Amino acid sequence: MNIIIINGPNLNLLGKREPEIYGHQSFEDYLEVLKQQYPNVNISYYQSNIEGELINIIQETGFISDGIVLNAGAYTHTSVALGDAIRSIKCPVIEVHISNTHKREEFRHKSFITAACLGTILGFGMDSYRLAVDALVHLKEEADNDDSKE
Repeated sequence: MNIIIINGPNLNLLGKREPEIYGHQSFEDYLEVLKQQYPNVNISYYQSNIEGELINIIQETGFISDGIVLNAGAYTHTSVALGDAIRSIKCPVIEVHISNTHKREEFRHKSFITAACLGTILGFGMDSYRLAVDALVHLKEEADNDDSKE
């Protein structure tokens, strides 16, 4: 199984940026722990602060991956283009946020990508990513079981 985690703007600063909201752990350190929890899943990672690069990686991987875990950062609240990119691909996308965006500023309550995603997980810190990976693994297992019954 192949899953890609895509992080948007400023998430390269996890562990340094607003640790009271995002925690003290870098994403790279967390990713190693996550990969150990899912040894049979190929988890790749991409981060960019540039909206067009995020769209490019969604389009490049969205037809060959089994799932995408996407934390679009602030683009969540501004990007119609990311939502369109998600709608254009084949694999499921799960939207993830480290913080509970509904407990934050009003503008963070609106997502332009939620409607294009399979689901949304937010507010569980870095564990939000694990929950999303777990959901994609479960979804793939269900699909494989359905295929074996035919």
